[in-house]
Amino acid sequence: MNRSLQWDIFCKVIDNHGDIGVCWRLCADLASRGQQVRLWVDDASALSWMAPAGHDGVAVLPWTEPLDLNLLRLDSAPCEVLVGAFGCQVAPEFIAACAVQERADGSKLVWINLEYLSAESYVERSHALPSPVQHGPAAGWTQWFFYPGFTPATGGLLREPGLLKRQALFDRAAWLAERGIPWRGEKLVGLFCYEPPALATLLARFAQEGLDGQPVRLLVAAGRAQVAVQAIVEHEKWLLPFPGGREKLSISYLPLLSQADFDHLLWACDLNFVRGEDSVVRALWAGKPLVWQIYPQDDQAHRAKLQAFLDMLDAPASLRAFHLAWNGPDQDLQGIDMAPWSVAIHAARQRLLGQPDLGTQLLEFVAKKS
Repeated sequence: MNRSLQWDIFCKVIDNHGDIGVCWRLCADLASRGQQVRLWVDDASALSWMAPAGHDGVAVLPWTEPLDLNLLRLDSAPCEVLVGAFGCQVAPEFIAACAVQERADGSKLVWINLEYLSAESYVERSHALPSPVQHGPAAGWTQWFFYPGFTPATGGLLREPGLLKRQALFDRAAWLAERGIPWRGEKLVGLFCYEPPALATLLARFAQEGLDGQPVRLLVAAGRAQVAVQAIVEHEKWLLPFPGGREKLSISYLPLLSQADFDHLLWACDLNFVRGEDSVVRALWAGKPLVWQIYPQDDQAHRAKLQAFLDMLDAPASLRAFHLAWNGPDQDLQGIDMAPWSVAIHAARQRLLGQPDLGTQLLEFVAKKS
């Protein structure tokens, strides 16, 4: 049983909600295990739809510049675990206040740099390495690099207790009906993407061929995916509804979904197109065939990251080819081969379920270092 500690997690929202999404899942996971968490974030607006009910044990505080030290309450709830998410620089006012606290009561704070997720080999080499602080009010402290990952030698993946039980109890038909999504047995495809050049080709293929010979109902996530699809549909007039309807493709546009409901979307679909770090992990836990659009980087570093992910999946050739086309400038998508894709994702899921999750490993790590 882990003793309850006060965690302070700092998050800078860059774009596309992935950073705040991962941080919120982590906060909620830790709180569900009896920890007390303060999430410091510079833009918490997405939480209004991502986590509308909040979570017991999690306080969301504004990360202003300078930080409002009146919100710290270090006298009654001193920071015991400090987490800087995705390489963000923790507010210096907070560091200084914690340093004063540490000198006063002799307590030992554990400082963690929670890094980005990758399947690349450097993650195993870098995970849990120390970085001594040489200067400033925190001189003498140690920052610890903590890398999420896909192997036992990494920090693992976010997987809250009870996830598998919730998934086993999920009723697809009831969820679709509750959402007002018409469903007549079509293949369900979830689409959460940026603006891949091959998107128009994908829509055309679904409209002409369906999926595995069956009609497709495309469930399009709100935001960039919806805008991209609507632009194509408006431009390609043959995709617009016509009397009698389309034979092979129907499109439903979804509202913004809470994190819990996004899981439901992934569980409901037969094939999931996802983007970014948080959604690809949730798609893996869903266990359905998936296609990941990785966030493109100017230095093309995302290409090596994508290849490492496909290697981790032991992806069949057809899944590799589809990913490369979906993430590239070309529009020549290869065929969707559901059976081998499903085998690969199921095997990866089972392997990953056998490894300790991120929350468990963080708690064990902190217990050793505090």
